[in-house]
Amino acid sequence: MAEPIEPDSPKVKPDSGKDDPIVNAAAGAAVRADEAVHEGQPGRSGLWKWIDDRTGIDALMHEALDEPIPGGARYAYIFGSGLLFVFLSQIITGTFLALYYVPSADHAHTTVAYITKEVAAGSFLRSLHVYGASAMVIIALLHICQTFLYGSFKGRRELLWLSGCVLLALVLGMAFTGYLLPWDMKAYFATAVGTNVPSELPVFGNAIKEVLRGGPELGTLTISRFFVAHVFFIPGLMFLFIGAHLMLMRRARPAGPVSEDPFNPKLPTELFYPRQVIKDLTLCLLLIIVLGGLAYFYPAALGPQANPADTQFLPRPEWYYRSLFQWLKYWRGNAVVIGIGVIPAIVALLFVLIPFLDRKPERRPWRRPMSVGIFAFILIGIVVLEIQSYRDDAHDPAIAQQLALQDKQAEDFMKEPFKPETIGSVAEAGSNNATAAAAPAPNPQVQQGQQIFTSHACSACHGEGGAGTPLAPKISGIGQKYPPDKLLDLFNHPTAKMDAGRMPHFQFTMDDVKAIETYLDAQH
Repeated sequence: MAEPIEPDSPKVKPDSGKDDPIVNAAAGAAVRADEAVHEGQPGRSGLWKWIDDRTGIDALMHEALDEPIPGGARYAYIFGSGLLFVFLSQIITGTFLALYYVPSADHAHTTVAYITKEVAAGSFLRSLHVYGASAMVIIALLHICQTFLYGSFKGRRELLWLSGCVLLALVLGMAFTGYLLPWDMKAYFATAVGTNVPSELPVFGNAIKEVLRGGPELGTLTISRFFVAHVFFIPGLMFLFIGAHLMLMRRARPAGPVSEDPFNPKLPTELFYPRQVIKDLTLCLLLIIVLGGLAYFYPAALGPQANPADTQFLPRPEWYYRSLFQWLKYWRGNAVVIGIGVIPAIVALLFVLIPFLDRKPERRPWRRPMSVGIFAFILIGIVVLEIQSYRDDAHDPAIAQQLALQDKQAEDFMKEPFKPETIGSVAEAGSNNATAAAAPAPNPQVQQGQQIFTSHACSACHGEGGAGTPLAPKISGIGQKYPPDKLLDLFNHPTAKMDAGRMPHFQFTMDDVKAIETYLDAQH
């Protein structure tokens, strides 16, 4: 019997495959495949070959474009590329805007007004950036919905889903931090309400708010922190997680249609190039047309400079935070912890853990009634809250009138010519600072009361100094009407009328109440 020969046996000659027709055929096929890769490429024998020899760009292009897609190209797969396109557009337009922007309470609004009114194509670029933020949120939500309904998170794609969840959070963070930077009335008051939300949480709530603001009130430190987060920190994380997301996607391979097996793909594949590339470019072209048209025909508005002393302004967030704004209206008193902390945390946790909870290989949405039903319920709830927020404003005459007035003020400001900062205004500010420095030191109890009043966003309803607004009555001088013990009881246990007006249930101490009373009496 012949003795078997091991692959590394000395009985096998190193060149034993030279005359093997099978080995020669395989080698020839490899050479022909390499020639086919480069065949027909323009300038392959000249500049392109010189660049490819030094960069390996051919291999990179084929790694990117020759990705096999189970079941072939589809328009359902275009949202990821669209999201990447808008993100890059935001980086480009944001870079140009940052060339003129000064992140300080004294100059932020002036520099944005200069960009909008004086810089060539400045209004168009800023409008592209503003509308691009909304486009990123919309496309991110569409991408998440398509991924969930197609069951594309199934198989060995848990990390791919988790990286997508982080990217969604970063997109919302980009939108939130960029909203304050114009430092107009709308940006200031909406951010004041937004940063005040964490303070409703126990233990760490106020600490979180002060970290976001850089102190108890909104000012230059707040703008500086938001600017750094918006321009450096969050985009850096987004680049990192986009790279991780693409790497994990290439590792796991595209999931394909809902009929494909997530673990053992069986459908015939089609390369990413050219058909899927064309479909992705179609979305990019549509985004260019829509965003460009909106930016040209409906430039993004800029309102008057932020004035914290305005007692009439009604804060409203951008549309993508309207549902959260409406949700917070339904939670008052001790229940606010449940509405702000517990329920959102549970929903977010369920969302993140979807690949670990829905582990069956079935991908068809009609065969996953439980998970799809919960997802649809939450999505419909968000839409209903969004609509209800606008309906509440429209059906309250006082609120509708005030919001219309605010829109008119923003429109009038946009029509005004640009007013640059002058040396005289700086000197006047310095004179005011000198006068303030020469003034006697204020009552520390008044300062403490003002800090409590501001940190709990009381001015959002009662106005600056408790002067009153359409939402809530005047409370300056309230110490002349109620003694401290009565005020303490009212703050901690609001009446039915106060509850109907959405008055929060505070847990103040007697010292807090005396400080607030002293501050409000001083305003009166």
